Amino acid sequence: MVMTAPRPFPIIIVSVTEALGTVSRGCHLHMATMQSSLKYDLVCSRTRKGLPFQFSIRQLLAKCSHSTSQTTAKDQNKSYLQFLREKKIVPESDPPSTKDVNLLYQFFDQRRKLMVLTGAGMSTESGIPDYRSPNGAYSSGFKPITHQEFVRSSRARRRYWARSYAGWRRFTAAQPSAAHRALASLEKVGRINYMVTQNVDRLHHRAGNNPLELHGTVYTVVCLQCGYSINRDLFQDQVKILNPKWASAIESLECSNPGSDKSFGMQQRPDGDIEIDEKFWEQDFNIPDCLQCGGMLKPDVVFFGDNVPKERADKAMEAAKGCDAFLVLGSSLMTMSAFRLARAAKEAGAPIAIINIGETRADDFVSLKINARCGEILPRLLEMGCLAMPGVS
Repeated sequence: MVMTAPRPFPIIIVSVTEALGTVSRGCHLHMATMQSSLKYDLVCSRTRKGLPFQFSIRQLLAKCSHSTSQTTAKDQNKSYLQFLREKKIVPESDPPSTKDVNLLYQFFDQRRKLMVLTGAGMSTESGIPDYRSPNGAYSSGFKPITHQEFVRSSRARRRYWARSYAGWRRFTAAQPSAAHRALASLEKVGRINYMVTQNVDRLHHRAGNNPLELHGTVYTVVCLQCGYSINRDLFQDQVKILNPKWASAIESLECSNPGSDKSFGMQQRPDGDIEIDEKFWEQDFNIPDCLQCGGMLKPDVVFFGDNVPKERADKAMEAAKGCDAFLVLGSSLMTMSAFRLARAAKEAGAPIAIINIGETRADDFVSLKINARCGEILPRLLEMGCLAMPGVS
């Protein structure tokens, strides 16, 4: 039985206006170092196993669509990261060393069928907390809902959907981080063969990737009875129609008296969570039913106690067994659905590299472990000369 779940998205950045001010124009990856040290017409060519590897800096810049305001973007990113550190959303870690960046560069440069698995640590720099870091959701006493609890308890469903509905606007305000954008650039230029994410936030998609979503996504709501699915925004609209007073309370949350009956007892905690007085969500919150059959609606994610759909799990496993290297980004691999992929890649002879803050379940058999923030090391990888690109047959 797989023990996994979406991160609790009501626990989001404290002030959207303040936090997103530094990323309103996007966290564009800067490449000033590479531009100054290597001319646009420079071409790096290498031969490995008889295959030519060629790639020009001009091509990289064109494919990655970088902004010309690189210095400004870098300053904005630093400012935003500082904000998240102060709110203790991003775990503490020293910046990656030059040696770390070189080792990661070599790991990428020597592989042709690299598989990437990403976890919650990819999105902390977007303001979405993780579970297991020192200041993650678990540290505040948060207990994620289980699949069994959601199905059998109408009270649990009301609590889940009330908090989920209240936190949706903030959740969707999160923007792809420098790590997301760097990863998208690496995939565009052919350095990533297959990508899987444990995250349900769609930030990879917004950055330009299209990974297999191992645990599903909160952007879709599905009927447990007939399988009919709807877009989450449509579901939000249905909730609003059924709960006009709730919608009004959420709109006025920041300007009304916190904890008052008018705001349904909702209060913003310092970590960005939204507390809701139990008497309101237990009695006064109505959940839409399936438009097709009247069945129970659930976010299309794998809750704790549920299993990853077989077809999805098989695709990820096939990719893990067929890769020539396996890179883990921002995941402790504590869920079996993720750990089994790393273990399968190892058993198939692929070297494993992990970039994560803190211990992981696979630390005892990895080839490379770097304790760093993904958003601080992946952009630096793009600045290092030129990566050898797979030859085109």
